[in-house]
Amino acid sequence: MNRKDPRVWIVGLALILIAGGLRARQASRGQQEEAVLSVLQSQQAQWNQGDVRAFMNGYWNSPELTFAGSNGFTRGWEPVRQRYEKTYADKAAMGTLAFSELEVRPLGPDAALVLGKWHLQRQAGDIGGIFTLVFRRFPEGWRIIHDHTTQSLPETK
Repeated sequence: MNRKDPRVWIVGLALILIAGGLRARQASRGQQEEAVLSVLQSQQAQWNQGDVRAFMNGYWNSPELTFAGSNGFTRGWEPVRQRYEKTYADKAAMGTLAFSELEVRPLGPDAALVLGKWHLQRQAGDIGGIFTLVFRRFPEGWRIIHDHTTQSLPETK
């Protein structure tokens, strides 16, 4: 084949378009991960200020929101908020929250799965565990639509 052969130009153009698409997807994935992590950073800061209502802004405000924990399922934004307020009634019970080992896995352009660990440092004793969150992008931004959080058993020595 020579350079005047149209097949050479078509293949070259296809390679350029594929490379451009891959770069755009990688940039989009990076923006998606950054946006999701920003929600979690905000939640952590709001929790540490003792503001459960502001913390709840990271969740989808819908009756279809689900939370799975050791006591089963809680369905709906308002019941999830009430659960948090009952379990963590004051700043002492809330302690200081830290997320770690966060891993964002895109599930498409408008959805992501997040794996991570949580830890509460409190005077009454530290607790922590793991979580899996499903995020969805809405016009107002990324929100958690499902939260499965478990508390780890204390380590024995």
